[in-house]
Amino acid sequence: MRSTSEPAPAGVAGTGRILDPVPAPDGAPEPFPVTAATVLAALVDAGELDLPLPGSGATAQRWTRLAGLGRRDLSVARLAEGHTDAVAILAGFGRTARPGARLGVWASRAGGGARIRPDPDTGTGGPRLRGTLRFCSGTHVLDRALLVAGADDGSTRLVELDLHDPRVERRAGSWRAPGMAAADTHDVVLHDVPVPPGAVLGGPDAYTDRPGFAHGGAGVAAVWLGGAAGIVDEIAAALRPGTGGPGSGDPHRLAALGGMHAAVAAADALLHATAARIDAEPDDPQHGAVATVRAAVERACRTVLDAAPECAGVSTLAGSAGLTARLADLQVYLRQHHGDRDRAELGRLLLGGAA
Repeated sequence: MRSTSEPAPAGVAGTGRILDPVPAPDGAPEPFPVTAATVLAALVDAGELDLPLPGSGATAQRWTRLAGLGRRDLSVARLAEGHTDAVAILAGFGRTARPGARLGVWASRAGGGARIRPDPDTGTGGPRLRGTLRFCSGTHVLDRALLVAGADDGSTRLVELDLHDPRVERRAGSWRAPGMAAADTHDVVLHDVPVPPGAVLGGPDAYTDRPGFAHGGAGVAAVWLGGAAGIVDEIAAALRPGTGGPGSGDPHRLAALGGMHAAVAAADALLHATAARIDAEPDDPQHGAVATVRAAVERACRTVLDAAPECAGVSTLAGSAGLTARLADLQVYLRQHHGDRDRAELGRLLLGGAA
């Protein structure tokens, strides 16, 4: 056990940050050598994703783990974040995840999404799910998913779905972009899948009405920032003297590196402060604080995405498959933030005194 007189390890509660030093002295960690699905299964089996719940007093530790995965491999982190989010949601409804099950959250409403309706044949039987769910990460590796389905009254229901049901059809090939391709994201079609008793969690709009909905949104931002940190690591490694990389003494490239580091460090500090705020008042959604930190992280990531290619130069870009993959992954994953639409909502919260 670590003595209380020793300094806390970097990246955990007590250090004032989520991430270890950025850039990393030894360069970016290597991506996992096997598929993201294989890594997710191994992480679940080993208990590596048994993280503190949001608001439990150790939210910073939770985000540290997720950010670390994002720094190494965003596709793995995407699947891990979905699994840990599902575990947290189940816990919020007094449920426990099945041991060893690989979980996810499929909440996209694009294209209509899933619908939950009475038995289509008699109108009196148990409810059934139909429709097409888009952007379902972990399509072929997950065992169960928490999905958000629209109801006839205009509200939504949160349903725990067994993905081994033969009426759950996976349509591979709907994701064609190279960015985040390893996250196994595809469309899923539900063909009147029966909803067993007890599979619906909470009442109408239970998914979005929880304080944990907002808290989870900040956790996703920690993953984004981890992805940005991985890019900064790659750039710094290429610029260090003695590595043979171009421009290690170029003041313009050094300035760009310093700017990227500052942006990531500032967003990281705000993430840590937001984690402490959530732990202090776990029943408060902290909508303003979460919207603020998501906007700050998105801006930091955009700073990295804009500066990194120019700072790296064509030699580094052409000679590093890892860097170009990281750039492509973060470019796509970051769009879970909706840009000006989300910033306008933050402005509304500010004028209302909620931030």
